[in-house]
Amino acid sequence: MHDAPPPVIHLKASGRFGGQIKPGSRVLARMTAQEDGDYEASAIRILPGVERIRMVGVVRKNRDEEIHVAPTDRRQRGFFPLATGVKHPPLSEGDLVRAIEVPSPRDGDRLRGRERTTRVRIEEVLGKADSTSAISLIAIHTAGIPDSFPGDVVEEAERAKPVGLDNRADLRHLPLVTIDGEDARDFDDAVFAERLQTDAKGDWRLIVAIADVAAFVAEGSALDQEASKRGNSTYFPDRVVPMLPEALSNDLCSLRPGEDRAVLFVEMTLTADGEILDHNFGRALIRSAARLTYDEVQAARDGLKADGPQGAIDSLFGVFAALQRARKSRGALDLDLAEPHIQLSRKGKVTGVVPRTRYDSHRLIEECMIAANVCAAQALGRRGRPCLYRNHDAPGPEKIAAARDFLAPFGYRLPKTGVVTNKHLTSLLDKARGTPEEGLINETILRSQAQANYGSDNIGHFGLGLLDYAHFTSPIRRYSDLVVHRSLIRTFNLGDGGLSEERAAGLNETGEHISFTERRSASAERDSANRYMAAYLVEHLGEQADGIISGVTRFGLFIRLNGSMAEGLIPIAELGSDYFDFDPARQQLVGRRSGRTFTLGDSVTIRIRSADPLTATSLFELIDDAPDVKRPERSKHGKSRKRNAVKRHRR
Repeated sequence: MHDAPPPVIHLKASGRFGGQIKPGSRVLARMTAQEDGDYEASAIRILPGVERIRMVGVVRKNRDEEIHVAPTDRRQRGFFPLATGVKHPPLSEGDLVRAIEVPSPRDGDRLRGRERTTRVRIEEVLGKADSTSAISLIAIHTAGIPDSFPGDVVEEAERAKPVGLDNRADLRHLPLVTIDGEDARDFDDAVFAERLQTDAKGDWRLIVAIADVAAFVAEGSALDQEASKRGNSTYFPDRVVPMLPEALSNDLCSLRPGEDRAVLFVEMTLTADGEILDHNFGRALIRSAARLTYDEVQAARDGLKADGPQGAIDSLFGVFAALQRARKSRGALDLDLAEPHIQLSRKGKVTGVVPRTRYDSHRLIEECMIAANVCAAQALGRRGRPCLYRNHDAPGPEKIAAARDFLAPFGYRLPKTGVVTNKHLTSLLDKARGTPEEGLINETILRSQAQANYGSDNIGHFGLGLLDYAHFTSPIRRYSDLVVHRSLIRTFNLGDGGLSEERAAGLNETGEHISFTERRSASAERDSANRYMAAYLVEHLGEQADGIISGVTRFGLFIRLNGSMAEGLIPIAELGSDYFDFDPARQQLVGRRSGRTFTLGDSVTIRIRSADPLTATSLFELIDDAPDVKRPERSKHGKSRKRNAVKRHRR
């Protein structure tokens, strides 16, 4: 018996701990014996222990030619020498690597707060730090996003075959079209609209057809497990880390024009005011009539010559007008926030950072998808069937109070008593439209919002003003949508691929997990954008630029440049010889002696002082002729002599 191998313990994937369980974590778990002799474990809580440091870094050599790793995460300070007695891959100066701390017999020192040298083992060489692909690779691996598919997953995807008509409705005669960005390759939704006869029950007929991913990804398969683990696709300026292999995401599940494709569709009847009178779900075979871009559809809308069926586009804008009326009636928030668009050359070099264009053609597709999502949530909820809802709770009282205090000096009022509704916030947005402070008001209301998440209990969607909402329209890139598809298939007896009772019972855990993966992707995408913006600013060091204060913190001001939208930090030590107090309610830094204030949304002029894409660090200095502001003296190393005084003040 002593020679027998130890039993295998499988730790169940669960979103309960929000991704906190990592290799090296210690957990208390409940174990259940399996028939094959293995055990299945469910984590109860995470136990205190030594968390192994993981990092993405750059290989550097010191003067003694000793190799160490310089982390790309500025929160991981210092340099980490290589561990001895372990195997490392061949390394050279400038390699971008993934590394992990090597266990030490003195780990107990860390638990007792004692310092010691941390050494690392190189797990993988990702490429060269100065390559054009380095920025997104750093973001991907820092966030721990899986970026390569296991062999069995790829093989399963490549074995998939096109789906025939079988018991599906034949919608190939309808001129459904896809409308996406210029660089999109996975087309997972197609739309068709037509005006109904005057004696019909409603005014519009709208069909939203979504790629039938459940027909190719069987529940519990290797493909399904990998898709569940990833949770969603993640988008970077130079690449996409997809949820599904390209054999599905860019081929069999992509609604390419002129090719037969399997879909799950919802057919809706709408009034002129956007009310959904009825809807029905089904499986079908379609043949997209055209692959249109947002630019083309907008050109057709504006009366310019454009490719694509003009009649179909006109009908879709008719439905859009109806849905817009419904949106306004229920007070849905319409935050007008510019998003940075990173422009890259063919060689991957940053050529510009500009506001992302947003047309009515974008809003048209958004409104059609929202309507389809509402139908999915209602179809399942009203029948008591399992559903993974997209929940967005109302803002908490503390956030509303902070927003009320901040907005008051600008003349914008929120009720001091009673419940603040989305219509109250929408009224403020309407009042601010076209004013100098419009961007600031939008940012403030955004900051007041709760974070959206997934769950099996329906609490509604505050931002959209909807009682029932679920994600249904993007199963190629969101696992939540695939779960909803499976529940609809089972609910309406639409064939194979329905949601099993076992999976239905674990929807809360699934919701917690994919809420975590969504946040992980959003963080990686922001990280990547910040690094690309730093790469852009490297080419403009020493230049002056105008911008606005986009963030106020205890340690300084974040500045977003006008035009380019690139961001950087003015450290508090660089604001002058005064001491500055942080006022979180008013989002201000206030000078104790001078009384000078720096407030969120203020306009400033800066000089670009430094930028480092590897650490996503961009530093600005304020250009200011104010007589009461004296610049701190600098040593020859560029460090402020006032820094220690500022540090004492912060404490």
